[in-house]
Amino acid sequence: MKVIIIDDELAMHLIMNRMLGKIDEVEIMGSFQETAAAFAFLQKQEIDMIFMDISMPKENGLEFAQRLREQGRQTKLVFVTSHKEYALPAFGVYAYDYMVKPVVQERLRQTIHKALSEGTHAMPAEEQKAAPTKVLFNCLGRMEIRSARDEIIKWKTSKSAELFAYLSLQKGRLVSRARLIEDIFGGMPRKNAESYLNTTAYQLRKLLESNGLKGSLHSDGIHYGLNLNEARFDMFSFEEGCKQMSLVFDENIGRALELEQLYVGDLFGDRAYPWAWSEIERFSQMYIALSQRLCSALLLKGDTATAIRLLAKQSAINELDEETIKLLMRAHALQKNKEALVQQYMKFVDMLHHEMGVSPSLEITVLYEQLLRELNA
Repeated sequence: MKVIIIDDELAMHLIMNRMLGKIDEVEIMGSFQETAAAFAFLQKQEIDMIFMDISMPKENGLEFAQRLREQGRQTKLVFVTSHKEYALPAFGVYAYDYMVKPVVQERLRQTIHKALSEGTHAMPAEEQKAAPTKVLFNCLGRMEIRSARDEIIKWKTSKSAELFAYLSLQKGRLVSRARLIEDIFGGMPRKNAESYLNTTAYQLRKLLESNGLKGSLHSDGIHYGLNLNEARFDMFSFEEGCKQMSLVFDENIGRALELEQLYVGDLFGDRAYPWAWSEIERFSQMYIALSQRLCSALLLKGDTATAIRLLAKQSAINELDEETIKLLMRAHALQKNKEALVQQYMKFVDMLHHEMGVSPSLEITVLYEQLLRELNA
């Protein structure tokens, strides 16, 4: 299957090239940052599928898709975007699929194989008969279950979601009923709490069983534990990836960008369970460390736009992180944007004074003055 990628961010080119490159049946014919070059390419080449962003300068993805349809082209269009609200307009231009970032490898594979099975391309028999992929639990930035068919499954109750979150962090270790009652059902009369725990465990067990995870929640009467080897977790994939990504350089920058995408937000999203605060902070710091290494590599490559976007995401987590501010100042300097550099530094000075009553470190002040001199030279 011949495909092209259209996205104004070079980072997404790296991510999509890496992910599509893992699918044997795919041949990537080109990557484009704007639609004009892609349109010119399509006048000379027959392409089976286009993966493209919606929010792009000049002509957006929906406008480009409309132009292709008016020309009579039936190329399969897959929108890859950060915006859920464009789904309806996308299918109005006969989109084949619609993926919200971060893109999941198995989701991408399913779309490709579905298209192959419908078209003239032959797909291996074992692929056609293959069982659906594992259930996915997204715990970064939200509490979400996605079935093997990539459908969102609703939690039975908020407490069943909390019990699942609690046990999942134990990674299979048994937890006593007493501890669960204290941490999750604290404040209730003991008898009510025990009854509530029994009901919640039953609801969770039924939910897991209905999605092919029979026997995943087990109990010996005194303890509970989760055995979810047959499921996938974004938080554990992220954690393992960060451990393996002590350095970011040209050869692994695509993998680092994939990992960064996984961190949609704080562990368990807006639920922010009190018993999980230490883990929420640990994952947050893990993300900032990875993202800073990634942004340093992006600046070396000259991809300042992506670096600034990721640094803004870091700054939203911790506006007073000095390493993030230093990287942002370097990025503005590389863009020759003196105004942005000055604003960034002065904003940081004001925040330090207002929040902590201190001045910036000598190191960051020296860096600011050096970058300013270079821009004035």
